Amino acid sequence: MVLIADGGSTKADWIAINDNKEEVFRVRTLGLNPAVISVEELRNRIINMFQLINIKEQVSEIYFYGAGCGTPKAVNILKELLESIFTNAKVSINEDMLAAVYASAGDKEAIVCILGTGSNSCYFDGNNIEMLVPSLGYTIMDEASGNFFGKKLIRDYYYKKMPKKIAKKFGDAYNLDADYIKQHLYRESNPNMFLANFAKFMFDFKEDVYIKKLIRKGFKKFFKCRILPFEKDNTTPIYFIGSIAFYFNDILESVADKYDLRIAGIIQRPIDNLLEYHKNKL
Repeated sequence: MVLIADGGSTKADWIAINDNKEEVFRVRTLGLNPAVISVEELRNRIINMFQLINIKEQVSEIYFYGAGCGTPKAVNILKELLESIFTNAKVSINEDMLAAVYASAGDKEAIVCILGTGSNSCYFDGNNIEMLVPSLGYTIMDEASGNFFGKKLIRDYYYKKMPKKIAKKFGDAYNLDADYIKQHLYRESNPNMFLANFAKFMFDFKEDVYIKKLIRKGFKKFFKCRILPFEKDNTTPIYFIGSIAFYFNDILESVADKYDLRIAGIIQRPIDNLLEYHKNKL
């Protein structure tokens, strides 16, 4: 049996397929980002999913694509953990950027972007991935991601830059006590996911002028930092993966038009496309 997983910081989607390349089941665990989650918590999130543990002896291969898996140390942490649980499996760990490429461009040239809890981008020439810079995560990068917008909303609320009507609704929707926020940002795991939860507020008020302006500014920053520096002509297709891109696709399209760039596709969750890719390769 083969396990294919696409793991973000917030959640991880798993699909099991048998020797006939037939789907046996799919499950979702909490996120498995080794850059921000302890090994103990990573283990708990896997072993508490009984569907995975029930077939752990039968698994021969695992293809895991995850947020935070862009450095050797993070890859080793997750690889050793998975090998200790699925003792008969050959484990392959790659960053989520590669999953995004397989799920969208396949084997064709494209710029591929992630806009979910975190954000990233790459240029794929059909064989190799070119990254602009290593991702340094939610504290100083992740433009236009869920955690990026979560930070912006909290800052605007505290600095009183948020319109009063929206501020009232935001305050009613979340615990904005300073001690509560600092506890989750500096003393608990998954601060990036905590911040991204605040971005969900934008989904309910996406037609509001303030929210639209906030999203548009974030998307412009992403294009300037993560797409334009590749210096590709406007015929190069651009794909986006993730809920932020999916739910605000109209604003994303308008920003792309501003730069005379073409968005070829927007995919909320890449797991289904990733499954088809692996079925063709296994």
